[in-house]
Amino acid sequence: MMPSADVTPGSLPNESPDLGLLFHRLNNQLGIVLANAELLEAKLEDDVSRARAGQIVSGVLDALSTAREIRLQSKRGTP
Repeated sequence: MMPSADVTPGSLPNESPDLGLLFHRLNNQLGIVLANAELLEAKLEDDVSRARAGQIVSGVLDALSTAREIRLQSKRGTP
């Protein structure tokens, strides 16, 4: 599962291009980690290793969600 493409620089009103670029880069980097963890999860044969790869996948999905929420809240000006 790849992250959605809705995180692009400057896609929200009044967003700093630098901040937008940082979120875009973070999204791309997390996408790379996610893709590799999913490949590992699919290829690993033992249950313990597969479960660990699954934890990485879950963690990256949580991180993507958190980054998206931080970005949205930064635009709203809420803590």
